Amino acid sequence: MCKKIIPYAYASSLYDIDLNFFAKNNIQYLLTDLDNTLDSYRQKLPTPKVFELKKKLLDIGIKMIIVSNNSSKRVFTYAKELGVECFSSLRKPFARRLNKLLKEAKINKNNVMMIGDQVVTDVVAANGANIKVILTDKLVREDQFTTHFNRLLDRPLRKYLKKKNLLKNWRELYE
Repeated sequence: MCKKIIPYAYASSLYDIDLNFFAKNNIQYLLTDLDNTLDSYRQKLPTPKVFELKKKLLDIGIKMIIVSNNSSKRVFTYAKELGVECFSSLRKPFARRLNKLLKEAKINKNNVMMIGDQVVTDVVAANGANIKVILTDKLVREDQFTTHFNRLLDRPLRKYLKKKNLLKNWRELYE
């Protein structure tokens, strides 16, 4: 099986991770997918939970950046309200645009971690860019129409990763 589908760690949700885990890994930038990782795709603006997460990350010196395949309008509106940078229309699973944007921003990949809810987009893109990545479950049951195809690929990949014990819970790496 391709190593590009293996995440650095697994968490049921971004909100379940002790934020000191990121600090322990020398993370200065947390790249986070938007839809079904930070919020539901139906959520046009950030919820109080997301504002609280951003504040707590900043308090420990970590800058959140939204990285999404979604359209610029949706991502920019959400990110502007939250007060964070964003990269939209990334074309994940391809890492080319992600690499280019990180290089332009002069961000050292050793200080970056990405988090997302899909193996076939988020994990593959992060691994392709040589960035540590945490795979999460989706936050809500519903998905955008375009995501349904990805989920058809994602489910068997997750089963394979679990069966082969390749999904390390973030807690195992934190202790």
